[in-house]
Amino acid sequence: MRTRTEWLGAAVATLTLGVLVLLDVAQRDAAVALSPLFALAPLIAAAVLPGRVTALFAAAAVLLAVAAGWWNGDADTTQHWVRVVDVLLMGAAAVAVAAFRVYRERQVLRLTTIAEVAQRAVLPVLPAHARRTDIAVRYQSAARDAVMGGDLYDCYHSRSHTRFLLGDVRGKGIEAIEQAARVIRAFRQAAAVQRELGVVAEDMSGYLMPFFDEEEFVTAVLIDTTEAGRASLVNAGHPPPLLVRADGTCEFIEVPADLPLGLGVSFERHEFTWEPGDRLLLYTDGVSEARDARGEFLDLRSVAPLLVGGTVDDALDRLLGGVRAHAVGGELNDDVAVLLLEHTAAGDEYLPQAGEHDWRTSLQR
Repeated sequence: MRTRTEWLGAAVATLTLGVLVLLDVAQRDAAVALSPLFALAPLIAAAVLPGRVTALFAAAAVLLAVAAGWWNGDADTTQHWVRVVDVLLMGAAAVAVAAFRVYRERQVLRLTTIAEVAQRAVLPVLPAHARRTDIAVRYQSAARDAVMGGDLYDCYHSRSHTRFLLGDVRGKGIEAIEQAARVIRAFRQAAAVQRELGVVAEDMSGYLMPFFDEEEFVTAVLIDTTEAGRASLVNAGHPPPLLVRADGTCEFIEVPADLPLGLGVSFERHEFTWEPGDRLLLYTDGVSEARDARGEFLDLRSVAPLLVGGTVDDALDRLLGGVRAHAVGGELNDDVAVLLLEHTAAGDEYLPQAGEHDWRTSLQR
């Protein structure tokens, strides 16, 4: 099945060839021949169409160039056949260009698919509820021609702690995905043993430093909801979380941001207040930097009402719909990871029986 772009390319190539033929037939100056321009049709086709279809345009251009000798009355001249050979060579070049373009596009698509599969394999499945916190998460890839990023998220939930991570590795492609996996591993190791959230971030940063070069780092937000009434966060150079109250009002939790993980050596823990029914949105810059047709960034406060009401999963679906509605053509130019937490009035504590494993333990092995 042809895409809209391919149909448009075929139409433009056909129209170009048809107009040139009509102009060549209509003009009466024997010294002017438009047949060499017939090669424009396969060249246009080569930009968007596969080699076989481009070859049809090339063949049509050559046949019409031959026929031009009949309506121009110079079929028996050397100059006419030079023009025909010119169209033939240009058509052959167009077919070669189209074939090479399709080959490269398939390579890029294959690599993008591999990167997307790798990224989705790295990202864990989060529980729907942990203590007094409902959880929803979404990851969406950017437009097809964009490069995969290093967006990541995770949750550590045990008898002693409930902690969340959302971050964005600097860089793109397979290397960023590899580093994202390393960040998640560092989080699981530190979140399991450290009591203070700031020390969790310090351990993570220290672990990551040997693996990062001087230009690599990861911005991140860490949240601890072990005691829901005394939730805390660490901001390692990441966009501030958005707190949406049950009544629809909202505010960014803006605290002094520490250096990103992999660069910083100390991180400060900050407490914030949220009540049952309040929701906390963590997001990567694919959300906050979505641009409209005028080039303006999305103001997250304008879509905060979309996060009120229904389940947290429904709320994230509405939010992503709002982000796409803001973006030009509904296309995201960067990967998006969003994590939505809701403070629930009641919830089950995590109290495993003797000999029962933490659900994270099996994933860490």
